[in-house]
Amino acid sequence: MTAKPRHAPRSQAFRAWQRMLSGRRLDLLSPSPLDIEIEDIAHGLARVARWNGQTAGAHIFSVAQHSLLAEMIARQQLRLDDKGRLAILLHDAAEYVIGDMISPFKAVIGDAYKSVESRLLAAIHVRFGLPPALPPELLNLIKT
Repeated sequence: MTAKPRHAPRSQAFRAWQRMLSGRRLDLLSPSPLDIEIEDIAHGLARVARWNGQTAGAHIFSVAQHSLLAEMIARQQLRLDDKGRLAILLHDAAEYVIGDMISPFKAVIGDAYKSVESRLLAAIHVRFGLPPALPPELLNLIKT
């Protein structure tokens, strides 16, 4: 009797999708806006720690908390329409599935990470009625 191989042969394509709690199957290499649900984003971001959990205190500072805080600060300083506020709330939404990588690690990985993150964010934007790429002035506001 021969044992079954533990791994798929190299000739088979690797799996690049994640099953979400909603049941959707999100393809990381070619994400479809139709496979993105706000509940999945909210759930995921509430469980992802900013800075890999390297914060003081008994509890993490989640990406969801960060997103809400960023929107609140921007709203207090500028008059934003609903689309602008939504763009700020969703600025780190790709992290619901790929996590919050610290900037130094993103720099080490380089374009591969940025490419996946950009495709996910573009699909998220389209799903919620935003342009795939945000205008530079809004991106600068988000970074500030």
